[in-house]
Amino acid sequence: MDEKFWKDHYVLLNKDEENELEIFGYKVQGYRKALCIAGCILSCGVLLLLFYWKPEWDVWANCIPCSLEEADVVLLRTTDEFQRCIRKKVTWIDLSTLGLPEGNKTDSPLVADKDSVINRAVMKSQLKIRCIQVQKIRYIWDFSVKEFKKVGSLEDSNTCHNIHHKFGDGLTRAEQKMRQLVCGPNAIEVEIHPIWKLLFKEILNPFYVFQAFTLTLWLSQGYIEYSVAIIILSIISIGLTVYDLRQQSTKLHDLVKAHNKVEVRVCTKNEGCKKLESRYLVPGDMFLLDGKKFPLPCDAVLIDGSCIVNEGMLTGESIPVTKTSLPLTESLMPWKTHSMEDYRRHVLFCGTEVIQAKPTGRGPVRAVVLQTGFNTAKGDLVRSILYPKPVNFKLYRDAFKFIIGLSLIGILGLIYTACVFTYHKKPVAEVVTMALLLLTSPVPPAIPAALTTGIVYAQRRLKKKKIFCISPQRINICGQINLVCFDKTGTLTEDGLDLWGVIPSEGSRFQKTHRFPSSTPLPWGPVCGAMASCHSLVVLDEKMQGDPLDLKMFEATHWEIEDCSTAQDGAGTLDACIVRPGPKANAAPVEGIAILHQFPFSSALQRMSVVTQQIGKEQYDLYMKGAPETVTSFCRQETVPANFVKELKTYTSQGFRVIALAHKELNPGEDADVRNLKREEAESDLTFLGLLVMENRLKRETEPVLRELAAARIRSVLVTGDNLQTAVTVARSAGLVHRASRVIVIEANEPEGSTPASLSWQLAEDGKTSAAGPSEICINHEEKVILEGETCNYHFAMDGKTYQIITKHFYSLLPKILLNGTVFARMSPAQKSSLVEEFQKLNYYVGMCGDGANDCGALKVAHAGISLSELEASVASPFTSQIPNIQCVPELIREGRAALVASFAVVKYLTLYGLIQFFGTALLFWQLQIFGNYQYFIQDIVITLLICLTRPDFVALTCSERMGDLCAALLAQLTQKDVGRQEMSMVSFQ
Repeated sequence: MDEKFWKDHYVLLNKDEENELEIFGYKVQGYRKALCIAGCILSCGVLLLLFYWKPEWDVWANCIPCSLEEADVVLLRTTDEFQRCIRKKVTWIDLSTLGLPEGNKTDSPLVADKDSVINRAVMKSQLKIRCIQVQKIRYIWDFSVKEFKKVGSLEDSNTCHNIHHKFGDGLTRAEQKMRQLVCGPNAIEVEIHPIWKLLFKEILNPFYVFQAFTLTLWLSQGYIEYSVAIIILSIISIGLTVYDLRQQSTKLHDLVKAHNKVEVRVCTKNEGCKKLESRYLVPGDMFLLDGKKFPLPCDAVLIDGSCIVNEGMLTGESIPVTKTSLPLTESLMPWKTHSMEDYRRHVLFCGTEVIQAKPTGRGPVRAVVLQTGFNTAKGDLVRSILYPKPVNFKLYRDAFKFIIGLSLIGILGLIYTACVFTYHKKPVAEVVTMALLLLTSPVPPAIPAALTTGIVYAQRRLKKKKIFCISPQRINICGQINLVCFDKTGTLTEDGLDLWGVIPSEGSRFQKTHRFPSSTPLPWGPVCGAMASCHSLVVLDEKMQGDPLDLKMFEATHWEIEDCSTAQDGAGTLDACIVRPGPKANAAPVEGIAILHQFPFSSALQRMSVVTQQIGKEQYDLYMKGAPETVTSFCRQETVPANFVKELKTYTSQGFRVIALAHKELNPGEDADVRNLKREEAESDLTFLGLLVMENRLKRETEPVLRELAAARIRSVLVTGDNLQTAVTVARSAGLVHRASRVIVIEANEPEGSTPASLSWQLAEDGKTSAAGPSEICINHEEKVILEGETCNYHFAMDGKTYQIITKHFYSLLPKILLNGTVFARMSPAQKSSLVEEFQKLNYYVGMCGDGANDCGALKVAHAGISLSELEASVASPFTSQIPNIQCVPELIREGRAALVASFAVVKYLTLYGLIQFFGTALLFWQLQIFGNYQYFIQDIVITLLICLTRPDFVALTCSERMGDLCAALLAQLTQKDVGRQEMSMVSFQ
């Protein structure tokens, strides 16, 4: 094929996404197809088998290249290092079945949203749309840009105003039918593959095909017992693999089957609302949420009201999250851009559960469908399981190359045998048979069965240790792990936080610390008001639920929370959450506080705020809590104590988690509605209230495990979303950083105007050397980094912002930093995934251990992701531990090394065995002799099983000794003049 044509006639599918694909157009040619059919018949199906293994060969043989617009077949190629190809047929969606007008009448948009790709994809004259289906996602041909575009999602170009006005009243019945036909059903359907299909796919593996050819040949020559033994082993191996695949398919099917049968109240224009099965939802539909628990069957944006949602499926933590409605603004920016990184606070994700819906005075809670089917958050998770990223493991690459080398040796043997038997004028049938026998000798047919058996035993041993695996091939990779990334909270440290104390600030000075628990309750004041109201706690089934930090903070005030009720607001009534002083609380001059509005916490914004009203009064207050550095940036500087930084470091250096509190009195005006306050306006000119200090202890298993990993020369790295100083302290106390080592904190700044991006390197202070002044080195992107005087061991520490700037402006410096980087704090989920990938580029085999909260991306990207959470989010992780501590990490590596050593031993043993057989047979062929029936039966069966079942140290010893004995015996026998059938049998048994 013309490579230049490829470069000139392809586009990228899924641009700027992780699963980017190159797509090439082809047109089927009748005469080429006829020739291929003839070739398949003449080759007895061998050509068809080659096309199955190599889809690109099938396309090149049957088709000619053409533009994508004319193509009836497309070839997709991944842009990663594997360059895998997929063949897809272009199909047509016929819109004429909907009874739409034809011809010139179709000049008007077929769907109300003029920017929709559906309008640009319709072939007006025929009322048809070209489409392809790739990994459960449908793409349709966009005539305006000459590209295939994903369908099944509402366009991101819609503004907040568009979503409210175009879709706020629902779609028409005709438009719903149109979108259902084009986008497909809103269903995440995972087929339970029939056993025959799994079996057929497994036996079409190239190695099993070669094995079938080999065993057929051996059986025809009378090697009955040996061949039958290999067949039995292979059947067991294939059976175990098929059983495992069937079990995974069934579990995944059971996980998502309820998703497609949810009843939803959908509203359509001019027809009102009615109940509909969720599989008929389409992007743009508007549906209602009542107060009942409701599993979300699609991704949707909230346009009216608020919701409390359990996002355990996405985050791994069953913590209620508050969702607010999309603001109704006239901004021309796309709605996601308008909300910046915090757009997720308006989105209800598929697979999560609405546990409480709070309507406003304007009517019921309403949401507009954003994405359906496999385009949704849950669909994306399921797709990542169905189509995992291939494992780039050196063992498998080298094994494939080695088998190719052995095959070349076999070809030389074929030529040698043909020459010898032809020279002795043997019949053609005997020449062909003997030549094929020697061709099959170097490649041992028992290799796949033996390898699978070893992995199955390792998987069973892991299951006994309560470590479960959904990707058995990853077990071998665990034996190569030389770097492990650990999350902090819930992984290295305890899940729960204990409230240590609060340090109030008054008159720009810190006051006396109030310790917890204390016999004296917290006195009334702004600090108490902030702790009692600035949270996202809810009462469900007469029990408080929410973030553990919020629970500890609220319980320390001894206040009580009521369910949603009604608070007086001067202008009427507002739905609010009421908190009141409890019997054990300090006396307060207020009856209670009504939480009227909430600006929810976001990991991107690192803060949350609430608007409150004291019951019986017309005073409104705003309380904020969040990361200290973030909160102080919203406060008036005269209210922040001068020693704020020093005081903060005092506690973070001891491993405490520190939260800052702030307050502001609001004056919204008589006619203003506090629910419509913009966050940017409300969160300004605050008064700094003080610091909330939380204690997070190390798990008792953490230090011994990290010492064990260090003794095995396995690097450990801390990756957390917590404060940098806290992370450094935890790293020191856990043993990630030795007491005598230095920690160099890296800080980066974005370029401003003519000032280039810069980095500063500063020695972190620890308890012993806090009086010493830290040395600092500043550089810009044009200078080289010089660290003078750094003769001792050192570790780099940085936060997510610095990591992002280094990746963008100092990428050439990143590998040098990562080689000694140990602490990465304030890391977002995307940054965690990026960090794992950067370590992999440095040829590290990376393990990732997390509790599932914001770690899912990194768990999927790592060579071995180990989830300590059993929630739905851990389904994407190859390994899940039922014991929620890091003891599973050395156990997994130990079993991985056992499996890896066993795999190497099996390959070495069987390969050398095959070579001995090859050369022995070649020597016998020189005298026109052949082997007997029982040559290899006992040696292959007994020793192969012994290798799979023994521990790694015994495996290595047994293999090497057996190899030495075998080689010595063979050489001794080959030196004799008369080498007979019985003598060669004795060699085999020795």
